[in-house]
Amino acid sequence: MTALPTVAACSSQQTASYSSSSSSGYPARAGLDAVIDISHNVRVSDFNLVRRSNILGVIHKATEGGDWFDPSYTSRRRQAEAAGLLWGSYHFGTRQYPGEQQAAAYLSLTQPGPNTLMALDLEPNEGNPRNTMRLAQAEAFVMAIHRATGRLPIVYTHPKWANGVRYGRAGLMLDAPVTSSSVVSRCDLWLADYREEPEVPFAWADRGWRLWQYAADERESDAAYGTVSRAVKGLDFCDRNLFAGDAAGLTRFWAGRG
Repeated sequence: MTALPTVAACSSQQTASYSSSSSSGYPARAGLDAVIDISHNVRVSDFNLVRRSNILGVIHKATEGGDWFDPSYTSRRRQAEAAGLLWGSYHFGTRQYPGEQQAAAYLSLTQPGPNTLMALDLEPNEGNPRNTMRLAQAEAFVMAIHRATGRLPIVYTHPKWANGVRYGRAGLMLDAPVTSSSVVSRCDLWLADYREEPEVPFAWADRGWRLWQYAADERESDAAYGTVSRAVKGLDFCDRNLFAGDAAGLTRFWAGRG
């Protein structure tokens, strides 16, 4: 996941079980490969085809900063839920607006119900590095979501970014690493790491990831981890995610009961 205008987001023993890759070249399976994430940049033809491709959940970009709203969000939510898919949304955090204001904008569009997954995308703003969300803003966003809904969002991030290490094309760093004392670390981790063996950020070392984005912009013509495509019917490309659990666990997790 990236910022505008180039927008394309477990236990320790589960992480350890990824120590080897499968014979097909994919990450060794220790989770449920049934969650995708997309934005308005993805062309969607039929969410029913998505569901029939063994996909159970969709996380869609909703907002960015405090003043950008994904124009396809509301209609696609209706379509996806009608197709029987679990629906989630994510907010791309920026520095331009206070975290509380960004949370208010996100909630105004998403109107999350009890079974709507909520997520904060905490990563460098490659298109506008000076507009990268700071840790205090992320903490304010998380707390505002909790006050409004009684639930914490999940947090999408890369291990280097969360650990305060230089990351990305521009070699940016989060202004402070996420530590175990930060409210951000209380959120479940949606890990972005495209290596066959992912790294868990220090703040989540004792909990591990709940979602792992292992492949980005997956298309028929561009297969990650080998020659077999992980593309999904019904849309032109998507990001693929593993869930640390089974289908029943995914449903509980989606509603904040995992």
